[in-house]
Amino acid sequence: MILNASDLGWDESSGADPFFPLDQLDNSSPYEVPPITVWGVTLCVSGTLIATENAIVVTTILATPSLRAPVFLLLASLGLADLLAGVALILHFLFLFCMEPSDWSELVTSGLLVTSLTASLCSLMGVALDRYLSLSHALTYGSGQSRRRAAVLLLLVWVGACVIGAGPAMGWHCLSEPNSCSVARPLTRTYLSLLCGGFLVIVMVTLQLYAGICRVARRHAHAIATQRHFLPSNQSYASKHSSGRGFSRLILVLSVFVGCWMPFSLWGLLGDASSPPLYTYATLVPAAGSSLLNPILYSLRNKDIRKVLLQACCPHRCTNNTHIHYPVDV
Repeated sequence: MILNASDLGWDESSGADPFFPLDQLDNSSPYEVPPITVWGVTLCVSGTLIATENAIVVTTILATPSLRAPVFLLLASLGLADLLAGVALILHFLFLFCMEPSDWSELVTSGLLVTSLTASLCSLMGVALDRYLSLSHALTYGSGQSRRRAAVLLLLVWVGACVIGAGPAMGWHCLSEPNSCSVARPLTRTYLSLLCGGFLVIVMVTLQLYAGICRVARRHAHAIATQRHFLPSNQSYASKHSSGRGFSRLILVLSVFVGCWMPFSLWGLLGDASSPPLYTYATLVPAAGSSLLNPILYSLRNKDIRKVLLQACCPHRCTNNTHIHYPVDV
């Protein structure tokens, strides 16, 4: 169909181009990518570091057949969750500074972050539960039944984390209703409140498990002292030194755990869409930063994982001893 100039609403006396409306549509200004900022560089670098170190941990555990005890399955789950958190940070950087932002990009990054953080926190609780059971049920620890239970537990954790993380993509978001947004767009206030409430429950349960670990360890130490009645001076010093070192490690693990997860859990319950974004970043960065510290505090402190890594890097310095321990590194 051919259009006349009058059909386009053109006035000959105006002197304008009769096809101006079509030119205006064709010459729409393209999206300009914002310049990379210090925050963007930090986001990309931290995401890369998190993904790299957790990929090393996951690959080490999965590639070593002898690392199949429940504790290693839990550490692999923790590493995989933190690996996804690093990937989510990298994707967030790409969507912010390399691509035109859209609703689906926000939903993808938020859903991936929710899934990874949920699985990471649940895996940390599983590690605490494993340590408690390894002390209270030392005779059956590491058996085939324990491994099957750990595998079922991890399957439930990841199914639940994926279901929770799929909430924004399934329509539980505030993109169409900005008034219902929480401190973390595009999550709604109701969704984030339920999520942070669940985080607080997991934190409290984990702290209770570590308190149980201390009680069981104290009973074991008292039973050993009662059976021996006395210790030589050198063994007594070594025992006290080991106990003090274990207690300091426990304080460090709990301090990092609470310091990383408690701020965002409380802020998600108390804040709303009108809250300053700076506070949201200030509380979300430690939660994401826990993915950077978890491999150091949990996986790399394990003697067997360190031995496998050392054997891969320097095979000529390793012995032929392949015996695997199942220590409870508090």
